[in-house]
Amino acid sequence: MNAKVFGATILRLRKERGYTQAELAEKLHISDKTVSKWENGLGYPDISQLPAIANLFGVTTDYLLFEENKGITLAGSMIVDVVKTIDAYPECGMLANVRSAKQSVGGCVPNTGIDLAVLDRTLPVSVLGKIGDDENGRFLISKLQANGINVSGVKVSATERTAFCDVMSLPTGERTFFSYRGANAQFSAEDVDVSALNCKIFHIGYILLMDKFDAPDEKYGTVMARVLSAVQKRGIKTSIDMVSASNVGEYAIVRPALAYSDYVIINEIECCGIWGLEARNADGTLNEDNLRLAMQKMMDAGVGEKVVVHSKEAGYCLNKNDEFFKVGSLVIPKEKIQGSVGAGDAFCAGCLFALYHDFAEEDMLKFASMTAGCSLFAENSVDGMRSKAEVEKIMSAFERREV
Repeated sequence: MNAKVFGATILRLRKERGYTQAELAEKLHISDKTVSKWENGLGYPDISQLPAIANLFGVTTDYLLFEENKGITLAGSMIVDVVKTIDAYPECGMLANVRSAKQSVGGCVPNTGIDLAVLDRTLPVSVLGKIGDDENGRFLISKLQANGINVSGVKVSATERTAFCDVMSLPTGERTFFSYRGANAQFSAEDVDVSALNCKIFHIGYILLMDKFDAPDEKYGTVMARVLSAVQKRGIKTSIDMVSASNVGEYAIVRPALAYSDYVIINEIECCGIWGLEARNADGTLNEDNLRLAMQKMMDAGVGEKVVVHSKEAGYCLNKNDEFFKVGSLVIPKEKIQGSVGAGDAFCAGCLFALYHDFAEEDMLKFASMTAGCSLFAENSVDGMRSKAEVEKIMSAFERREV
């Protein structure tokens, strides 16, 4: 029995049932210091105590002793988005009126994590990241906890504010973004206890926005690659996401991580950009030849299982057997679309859900297009998501693009 994995299991079960350490200790007739010791991986109970613990949590002793890696852990960017609707962009030194301001979660961890939790309330979802000791940080934690997500791995910075993004939105739908990296820039490999991970899939994003993980590493190329390698050695599947680079040279930072990623889930601009290829033709249409070549280069660079790419036209997948799949996106009338913020993360959540449940590639792409489509029915990044059954029912009303 791995003490850290056992401790993580006890911590998760305790939080799921709403017990404090003192309450759990009282029910088991032990001290709260003993519970703390277990949860910190510094020891575990005598085998004679396991039946009582299992009975209290409604699980078997085998579950406590031999629980296989399960659930999905998400690590990386945690942001508060503040969408401000303005009447016009002002010239320098002039004033513009803010007509409304709405706060919502943003970033890989909250967006993808909440989407997964909503899709299936029984799926164990845990998150790792860094926030500030401020109102925005508490807002993020409250939203994650309200969706049953384990936030015990979220660290609090003593010096930095929670990352935020002010989104200035015109009535036409055009937007400008003002981003502050804050505590995200401090999130580092030291904040990820790989030995305590208890999940089937570990997903991290966004590469190119994580200063400490994007830093060089003498052996692995980047710190991100080093962490992913350590996670794989635990028998856990790894998955990455990224953001589009502001200049082509930045894309080189992504390449070392590919050799330690089982899954890559990104868009067409990012996939082609890593290899200096144009994702689109002069007329704006998708260059599928370049995309297919870029996906192959990613597999050649060491991706273990699948490269998945999403675009407005379709979803694409290339697997380790050199099998290529593509599925057209859903055609949703413009008048039904409330916003597109978080659609990429929703697609990612659909992919991770499908990978977790071993969907076939084509079924994965179909389901991910549904989760992305469902996200368009809300102004923010997560409120459009529904349970798996509801997503499939809602999306069945829409046709697919021909590809």
